[in-house]
Amino acid sequence: MTGILVFGRSGQVATELQRLADVAVIGRQECDLASPAACATVIAAYKPRAVLNAAAYTAVDRAEEEEVLARTINGEAPGAMAEACAKLGIPSVQISTDYVFDGSGDAPWPPDAALAPQSAYGRTKLAGEEAVRAAGGCHAILRTSWVFSAHGSNFVKTMLRLSESRDTLNIVADQIGGPTPARAIAEACLTIAAQLMEDPSKSGTYHFSAAPDVSWYDFARAIFAEAGKSMTVHPIPTSDYPTPAKRPLNSRLDCTATEETFGIIRPGWRSALRDVIKQLEQK
Repeated sequence: MTGILVFGRSGQVATELQRLADVAVIGRQECDLASPAACATVIAAYKPRAVLNAAAYTAVDRAEEEEVLARTINGEAPGAMAEACAKLGIPSVQISTDYVFDGSGDAPWPPDAALAPQSAYGRTKLAGEEAVRAAGGCHAILRTSWVFSAHGSNFVKTMLRLSESRDTLNIVADQIGGPTPARAIAEACLTIAAQLMEDPSKSGTYHFSAAPDVSWYDFARAIFAEAGKSMTVHPIPTSDYPTPAKRPLNSRLDCTATEETFGIIRPGWRSALRDVIKQLEQK
């Protein structure tokens, strides 16, 4: 029997999972999530002790035009995985997002808050959550936000790339959330999977993001300061930076239940940012 089976090979969290643990990895070449039935077939063949889904359709703006495809990958595929896991009696861990909320207010969202996604991406990720719950097996849905690492596409790498050709940037200052290192998410997923194997009663929906909550503007300033970049950053409202998909203004997540249930403490993102920038400099 294989240990933990991970869907996703090259994404930020999937990359960190491979660095942290001896996991079996299923990439797009082995199983395309656009074919949900194939996901169930893979799980039945591997017979793992747990499944972590670190694969998703994450092109937030493009999803506005490709919602059907995004729903297949983000909604139907996780459901097929969860059903296969339920048949084997093993836990599944699904990574979700703050985009399932409407982004209003300024209080951190608890896991049981009302769901009202404002974008195609958010709707498709919510569909995945609902499908996982409906499967009826042992599971954890882990919502997170603002993922960053030294690989893949993310805000940190974008800011550093832009700093090579520009000396002034306008950055949105009214969207607030917790920048979360992919490595910390991977560690949390492994911890949760291990505990679910021992105690299925811990099944449920949880939140995980790093602290402190900041705006994209403040996060950008921290990135440039840590990297020693001389950059003038101007704060702007979201209304001055229109995008096809509506972004949540409030992405704060209440992570209390995650700490109480699994003993996973909300990490600080500043030290992780330092590590990521060092990794990028070494490249």
